[in-house]
Amino acid sequence: MAGNKRRGHHEGSVYYVESRERWVAEVTIATGKRKKFYFKTKQEALKKKNEALRELEMGVLATGTRRRLGDYLEDWLENVHKGRLRVGTYVNYKKLIKYVIADLGDIWLQKLTPQHVQTFYSKKLDEGLSSKLINNIHGVLHVALENAVRWGLAPKNVCDLVTPPRIVSREVVPLSVEQARWFVDRVKKNRLEVLLVTAVVTGMRRGELLALRWADIDFARRRLLVLHSVDFIAGHGYVEGQPKTVAGRRVISLPSFLVDMLKQHRALQQDARKSIKGWQDRDLVFPNLKGGYLHPAHMGEKFRKILVEAGLPPIHFHDLRHSAASILLCMGVNIKVIQELLGHSDISITLRTYSHLLPSMQQEIVETWNEVFKEDKKEKEEPR
Repeated sequence: MAGNKRRGHHEGSVYYVESRERWVAEVTIATGKRKKFYFKTKQEALKKKNEALRELEMGVLATGTRRRLGDYLEDWLENVHKGRLRVGTYVNYKKLIKYVIADLGDIWLQKLTPQHVQTFYSKKLDEGLSSKLINNIHGVLHVALENAVRWGLAPKNVCDLVTPPRIVSREVVPLSVEQARWFVDRVKKNRLEVLLVTAVVTGMRRGELLALRWADIDFARRRLLVLHSVDFIAGHGYVEGQPKTVAGRRVISLPSFLVDMLKQHRALQQDARKSIKGWQDRDLVFPNLKGGYLHPAHMGEKFRKILVEAGLPPIHFHDLRHSAASILLCMGVNIKVIQELLGHSDISITLRTYSHLLPSMQQEIVETWNEVFKEDKKEKEEPR
């Protein structure tokens, strides 16, 4: 092997290592610290040396310890990112990176290419993963690789050069006004009646309804405050927190008929709890039979059964939220008001979700223009 003389920062050399039968491109990245790349031919080594020096000069050369993608992702999530995340988000991230680790985990971070990731997305799409799920994987991988670049473990974030599949959203199936009336009529006397009517009227999310407390309802002012949300997460149980955004913490005005229903519901609940041993006093508006959190899966099962009995289409519980928005839109309620009701942080979210309903409301605009020009035409036809 050629003699190694001391080299300054940002210098490089190429030499042959007989024991490994490889040509080495070596770059000095700091005083006493060098980075080596191995190749079969001298030409490859020379090319890499020049590339590495250019990347080093630009500040994009990966100078950290070599790590495999799978090992890095697990370390990043558990030791770096976990403390910043809600429990539900952490569990979701863990599921998402498992897909990446299974297919790309053995690839060295510094050798990960856009082609690796793009092919991975195509493969998952062919395997039946939804476009939305793949976009979620892309989002987590992008954040993780951004950190890897900062740490010098990867030369660049390859996700910047990859195009995830276009999201094909599930078609929203909201109830019509007539269906909503029929639904409310069919759930009378059901144990979930008040919960389901509240969902239709307020557009609240499932987790917000299940975490709603009596202390959050102001009967005098006929309104409620959305301050909490709860979900059941396997391995963690019921996890309660605040809504994700400031807009999610909101005030919702209640119609008088729903206020009356809630008052009656509270009275019945107070009577029932007197005869129940071991009642958990969580002050929940919609608890289970013992006063604790109502399990989302149990509620979903009851909801699907009600839909079948009512002869309504098999919609998701979340579609009740969409139903509230679509009914209000068709009644002419301002989109900004609906945004505040739903707790969307930006009106663009509301518009994107319900824009398909807006064209049908443009007939009012057409009629207005017709009236304007009809009047104009009359003026022109009047004799002078």
